Amino acid sequence: MSRPVGPFMAEALALAQRVRGRTSPNPAVGAVVVADGTVIGRGATQPPGSHHAEVVALQQAGPRARGATLYVTLEPCCIFGRTPPCTDAILAAGIAEVHAATLDPNPQVHGQGVAVLEAHGVRVLLGEGEVEARALIRGFHKWVRTGQPLVIAKFAASLDGRIATRSGESQWITGAAAREHVHWVRDQLDALIIGVGTALADDPQLTARPGGHYPADGRQPLRVVVDSQLRLSPHARLLSQPGRTLIAHLDPAPAERAVALAAAGAELLALPAQDRHVDLAALITELGRRGLLEVQIEGGSRLLGAAFDAGLVDAVNAYLAPIIIGGEDALPAVGGQGVARIAAAWRIAHPRLEQLGSDILITGMLVGREESNV
Repeated sequence: MSRPVGPFMAEALALAQRVRGRTSPNPAVGAVVVADGTVIGRGATQPPGSHHAEVVALQQAGPRARGATLYVTLEPCCIFGRTPPCTDAILAAGIAEVHAATLDPNPQVHGQGVAVLEAHGVRVLLGEGEVEARALIRGFHKWVRTGQPLVIAKFAASLDGRIATRSGESQWITGAAAREHVHWVRDQLDALIIGVGTALADDPQLTARPGGHYPADGRQPLRVVVDSQLRLSPHARLLSQPGRTLIAHLDPAPAERAVALAAAGAELLALPAQDRHVDLAALITELGRRGLLEVQIEGGSRLLGAAFDAGLVDAVNAYLAPIIIGGEDALPAVGGQGVARIAAAWRIAHPRLEQLGSDILITGMLVGREESNV
């Protein structure tokens, strides 16, 4: 059970939050070193190949770390990866006590980092801020055990579940506060996925622009367009934005279109077919192979429906506006085959509600996914 969060662990959690989406395939971790009630070192996971949070914090603390306490959002690693074990750095620094929010879900580390520290006389306390820490690494939790990223289904809909009117108009269903929230979420993700129908209808930028600006570090989530027959225009706005664009298509692809899209800067990825469309399971597996931890499918209706039907969705970000669109020909948020019985419907476990202006955001893991992934 998660223990109450004190100020030092709260700071470590905040440090981890700031680097979400920038550490994959490593988890976002924060750490602070405390001596005599004062923080003397702070750190967060650096990009792959560079230091983990503990090492950054210990280097900042320097010699003052001897006899100090380390607060860290994840159990320190005890294995060699791209960098040496953090347990070695902790022992070399002379840390006397470690507060770790949660155990590492990596089967190679789980509990072993704690065991190494305790075997060398370091006192280890677990559980402070565990719920918050596990939420920060939910994508890593799935990826390290399955090789696949955590998949979020995102949509903005009316109260009657429509994402566009019968004429196809969809901008804007939700208000400014909800749209701003979307950008803050995107900034923490590894990839954004849309179908070619949405790309053609809306011509989106598909970028993260929290506060109306591109992030200062220039980082953008990978843009992924599911486009079986390469119908996307090489002049699409998303191809001229900062960051990279991946187009998933069937093989063979129309040669002339492939050349034009590649010349516009897109990476083309040929995947097998499922019901004459790109096999979404194969796409998600490929994104996991590339080390992506959290990806978000942002529409349209057909793509979201296919993802639900294939059992690929782990979590939901649903933005609901207090409007009624109506109409049999208006697009539903989730298309596809759907379920035949209410008992088989996909349900959110422990849904969280947040008001954004006049809109409501409902988030949560799907039932059956919350224990396996978080």
